[in-house]
Amino acid sequence: MPWAAVIGSPIKHSLSPQLHRAAWRSLGLGEGWRYERYETSVEALPQLVNSIDADCLGLSVTMPCKQAIIPLLDIVDPMAAAVGSVNTLIPSQGLLTGFNTDVHGIVSAIREARSPRGLGEARRATILGAGATAASALAALGELGITSSTVAARRFAGPGSILAAASRLGVEIHQVMWADEEAVAESIEASDIVISTLPLGVADELAKRVKIQESQTLLDVVYAPRETGLVRAWNLGGGVIAWGLDMLVHQAHQQVRLMTGRDPDLASMKAGVRQCS
Repeated sequence: MPWAAVIGSPIKHSLSPQLHRAAWRSLGLGEGWRYERYETSVEALPQLVNSIDADCLGLSVTMPCKQAIIPLLDIVDPMAAAVGSVNTLIPSQGLLTGFNTDVHGIVSAIREARSPRGLGEARRATILGAGATAASALAALGELGITSSTVAARRFAGPGSILAAASRLGVEIHQVMWADEEAVAESIEASDIVISTLPLGVADELAKRVKIQESQTLLDVVYAPRETGLVRAWNLGGGVIAWGLDMLVHQAHQQVRLMTGRDPDLASMKAGVRQCS
C-alpha cells in the first residue's frame, strides 16, 4: 500500500496531509494510499529513515529535521546541498535522495503575486531571519535575479549558517543585527521584495514603524493567522502580498511531482488546504 508522511516536531498542525491528499485526488489516485504525520525528533530520525520500506513514496521533512537528515541520505540534489536544507526525501531503487522544494515554493508564490501588478525586475531585497527557511529564501531571490540581499537576524553563525549558504550559492549578503531597529526598517523600506521567515509576532513592533509602497512585495512564511503585523503594514501601504499559504502549496506541488512523477492540479490543492486553514 503506497504511503507518504510529513516528519518533524511539532507536527500536529501540519497541512501537508491535506495538500498531498488533495493532489492525489486530482490525479485520480489515493484509493488505499496513506499520508501520515510522524512526530520525529532529531535523535529519532535515523531509526525512522531506516524503517522506510518499498511502499514509501517519500517524506515531507520539516523542522528540526531539515538539516539533520542530510548525513542520512545517499544523494543530495545540488540546490538542497547549496542551501544546506532538505525538505523532501525520495526513495528510489534502494537510494535515498534529498531535495529542497521550499526554494520553488518561494519563487512561485512571489512571481504569482507580482505578475498581476506588472512589476518589473526586482533589484533589492531583505530577508528577516537566518535559519533554514532564510537560506532557501536567499536561493529563491537568486533565481529571481537578486544576487545581493540584506539579512536581518539576531545571529548569523551556528548550524546551517546562512553565511555558509550564501558562499555556496555564490551570492552576497549584508548583515544587519535585529536589535538595530532603525537599520532593519530602512532596509525594508528600500527593498523591492521582503521575505520574513520569523515566527509569529516577532516582527509586529517593527511592522508598526515601516512605510510601505505599492511596488513592494512581502512574503511572510507564517500562514496562520493569515494577517500578521507585516501583512497589516503591507495592506496599509497598498503593497503586494505573496501569501505564506501559497508558498506552502507550491512547495507541496513540487513534492507531489517528485513522489508520483505526475503533475497534480494546483487549484485543487489550494482549494483543499484553504478548507482546513
